[in-house]
Amino acid sequence: MSHMPKPPKSLLRPVGRALVDYRMIENGDRVLLALSGGKDSLSLLHLLRHFQRHAPVQFDLGAVTIDPGAEDFDPSPLKPYLAELGIPYFYREEPIVERARTQMGKPSYCAFCARMKRGSLYSCARENGYNVLALGQHLDDLAESFLMSALFEGRLNTMKANYINQAGDVRVIRPLIYARERQTAAFAVQAELPVIYETCPACFAHPSQRAHMKTLLAQQEKANRQVFKTLLHTMRPLMARGVSGSDNSDAEK
Repeated sequence: MSHMPKPPKSLLRPVGRALVDYRMIENGDRVLLALSGGKDSLSLLHLLRHFQRHAPVQFDLGAVTIDPGAEDFDPSPLKPYLAELGIPYFYREEPIVERARTQMGKPSYCAFCARMKRGSLYSCARENGYNVLALGQHLDDLAESFLMSALFEGRLNTMKANYINQAGDVRVIRPLIYARERQTAAFAVQAELPVIYETCPACFAHPSQRAHMKTLLAQQEKANRQVFKTLLHTMRPLMARGVSGSDNSDAEK
């Protein structure tokens, strides 16, 4: 099948290690992937499909896309792609962007959208019998969140690898936590994945703290190639599984 590229070992190794280290997927789990259509979630789609076929645990895999109604953002081409892959797929249109424009001010615009998307993802998982929600954040995202929390909130915090939502009925996992953004970007190009690019005008009109952290980390990595390895060691105690929680991450990738 033309849409079944095999992920490279450079991605399979860190994802497989993360799955084992944090016991992300257990026998009989029903895993729902939050699929935005970006390079990270599309890469994770093929990684999870690979492990579904080759891992010693048996699990079901489905995917869901939340279409927030952003102008010029059209993830509908994912429908035939997922149909060809034979993966159960749920496509939900929600007027999230319009509600954000009318209910929230610009500083909290993106946070509002992320919360609304996350709520829709949980609802889809519940309604269709999935107990695990997989998100596509990678090591770069975790490092950015760690610095934002330390510098702007005075807290040591980052995204968790494996935790249970506040309602206690959906477990959230991040299999890409050991992978770098450049790895998913390279795989997306090499495998010709049908990447859907984000076009929300609010995201581009207001440079975020996260964008500044990305620039800062890139500068530091030029001077010290081990900076992400060091940050991962620093963040490990913060990434451990929790029994409940909500973090400051994007709902999808």
